[in-house]
Amino acid sequence: MNRVDVVLVGGGQSALATAYFLRRAGISFEILDDQPAPGGAWQHGWDSLHLFSPAQWSSLPGWLMPPSPEPYPSREHVVHYLAEYERRYQLTIHRPVKVKSVSRLAHGLEVSTDRGTWLAQVVVSATGTWSRPYIPTYPGRELFEGLQIHSAHYRNPDVLRGKRVLVVGGGNSGAQILAEVSRVAETTWVTLTEPLCLPDDVDGRVLFERATARWRARMEGQPDPFPVGGLGDVVMVPPVKEARDRGVLHSVRPFARLTAQGVVWANGDHESIDAIVWCTGFRPALGHLDALGLARPDGTIETKGSRSVREPRLWLVGYGEWTGFASATLIGVMRSARDTASEIQTYLSNLQIGARA
Repeated sequence: MNRVDVVLVGGGQSALATAYFLRRAGISFEILDDQPAPGGAWQHGWDSLHLFSPAQWSSLPGWLMPPSPEPYPSREHVVHYLAEYERRYQLTIHRPVKVKSVSRLAHGLEVSTDRGTWLAQVVVSATGTWSRPYIPTYPGRELFEGLQIHSAHYRNPDVLRGKRVLVVGGGNSGAQILAEVSRVAETTWVTLTEPLCLPDDVDGRVLFERATARWRARMEGQPDPFPVGGLGDVVMVPPVKEARDRGVLHSVRPFARLTAQGVVWANGDHESIDAIVWCTGFRPALGHLDALGLARPDGTIETKGSRSVREPRLWLVGYGEWTGFASATLIGVMRSARDTASEIQTYLSNLQIGARA
């Protein structure tokens, strides 16, 4: 059994940011990543995916992302940055290692994998959400005989060329994939409500500044300084602007059910379609923690900050607002990672004091 102070489960941006602060604190750790190469979930983004923030506003702690040839870095640029980040800080990452379960022992947490077992005083779960794509329940979805792709597995529009396609989901992934697919296919954009498209001069940098101001106001009990516009609203990156100019950036409300050959809309009209691209988000990938019995009905785990309330040796970083303000973003994870490392340092110090007493 491998013994270590901290095991980080996951090798993407959240794990790297946390490892940076753990190293600064002099804490020993091991990183276990189930991916074959660096880059985390960014390896699996669609081919044309770009950030909607400039490079300097998309950086992990300690090292600014190098400028990219384009105003907004590409997926490949982000993957290269994360790989270089690992090398820059000499982070030893075991990959591919599949963590099967984390379970309680008297003197730590046992991390069982397909390549051995680790005994850790602390586990940081940083597995993100990419491996748990979410598709909402629609009557008849299992009957539909056409192609169904979640944005997690969409790479480019080639397989959709010439087809009748529904793009379902109103966030940035839905808008960007709609913009691309609509060039080669007959598309309809389906969203729960009318998407909020931000002004052309608002990008991820501005959104993060606004989100930070909102967070501070909430902490201070002040009113929301920006009641309109959030991290999930549609940023008008160049492909989305171009789609707007072509007149395709408009949406309709959801259909009532699916049939073998298409959909039935709320007014009873039938429409034949060939494919659906589900841009409907993700759920936290926490199956490796099932043995701890911590999951709530919505799949999350109760936390105070990023620390589990019911298992004080477990921290969760990068899953969204419930694990820290803007923690699922490249720049936003820094605060959660820093606080997590600080709390772990205090916890381990108290263990050492207790052992000497």
